[in-house]
Amino acid sequence: MASGQLDGAALGRVEDAVSTHSRPSELKITDLRVAVVVGSGYHPIIRIDTNQGISGLGEVRDGGHAEYALQFKSMLLGQNPCNVDMIFSALRRYGNWGREGGGVSGIEIALWDLVGKAYGVPCHQFFGGKHRDRVRIYGDTPAPAQPTPEGYVEAVLRRKALGLTFIKFDLPPRFFNAVDGALVGQATKHEYDLAKAWRAPGAGRGIKLSQKGIAAAVDVVRAVREAVGPEISLCIDHFGEGFVTADEAIRLGHALEPFDLAWVEDPLPWHDFAGHKKVADALLTPVAAGEELYLWDGFREPIETRAFDILHPDLLTSGGMLETKRIADYGERFGLATALHACCTPIGLMANVHCGAAISGLVAVEHHGLDNPNWGELVTGIDPDYLEGGYVTVPDAPGLGVELNEEAVEAQLRHPGTLFQPTEEWNRIRIGFERRSRG
Repeated sequence: MASGQLDGAALGRVEDAVSTHSRPSELKITDLRVAVVVGSGYHPIIRIDTNQGISGLGEVRDGGHAEYALQFKSMLLGQNPCNVDMIFSALRRYGNWGREGGGVSGIEIALWDLVGKAYGVPCHQFFGGKHRDRVRIYGDTPAPAQPTPEGYVEAVLRRKALGLTFIKFDLPPRFFNAVDGALVGQATKHEYDLAKAWRAPGAGRGIKLSQKGIAAAVDVVRAVREAVGPEISLCIDHFGEGFVTADEAIRLGHALEPFDLAWVEDPLPWHDFAGHKKVADALLTPVAAGEELYLWDGFREPIETRAFDILHPDLLTSGGMLETKRIADYGERFGLATALHACCTPIGLMANVHCGAAISGLVAVEHHGLDNPNWGELVTGIDPDYLEGGYVTVPDAPGLGVELNEEAVEAQLRHPGTLFQPTEEWNRIRIGFERRSRG
């Protein structure tokens, strides 16, 4: 045996003496399965299995279909999960905005979880390491059943009682519907308006937001600001997205500026970059947007035109952890900060925490599961007091730093008895490009 070389027995003794976690060069993907749980919505949890008994966890964005991930199974089988960028490059062409980006994004997260477990490294190390040991959380607060100033104050104070110092609350179309005289005119009738179940009539056309409606919103925001004090960061969501025009959003935004909001979120439909820029340029309050955008490519125009003041990707749509880091880094070149939109299980939140730790210009990460008492039970690895002081500590354990509590997952399944059922029907080609190329 040549000097400096080890025979097999000696090599085995060395490997027994250190933590090798796996043989990464020999890893192969053997399966992809999904379990859909009920939380703030429907959440398809992804599990990617390998030939070495280690698995990676991810999830499709809330409300997305499990098939958004399963359609890629045939492309994943036999691949080495450590080749994340190669696999991502192959899959990315088949994703799209909104929930349709959830399959690519969820698989990307599961791959990084696998790589971290294979090498014994926390995910944030793959994105350049940490800028912070703890990531700030902002708490989502749905509109109360009684959308009065008193109802809003009660809801927001419950968030403050959790220790949060950054709180978002909704001013949705139904808030203005509930205020007598908040809307003027008559909506143009649409016999087949699929959106009317959750948006105000007229979708911003034929009926307008009145001065009384604006005054009602001012009363709510004033009451909340007075109740929480100046040390709490506040932002609002859901008053836009087709309900108001850009000019109405500007009127409302100007009326709310005395209350020093951290941002107003999604004042217009996600694809209207010119409209967002009009609102952002007119307001002193920052505009945050981008939760429906897919990949760096989707953010390039609003970043370069400064259509948004704060980038607001949802990494379960935007392409996963590394792609979201790339988006945030590019935005920082233009002086734009990043906040991370998130409505997910603890798996998705931990992905946001690892990604957020690696983003130098991070403002905060959303937590959308605060009203679900069973939220944290889905995994092990999260302490009961994980939200202490409104921050989550960045895990140093391998991968995402959490593992599934399958008993709790089974109890929260959308359809009982469907925990990671076999998915052999997805082993064959399901993607159009490959189907065509193979005749």
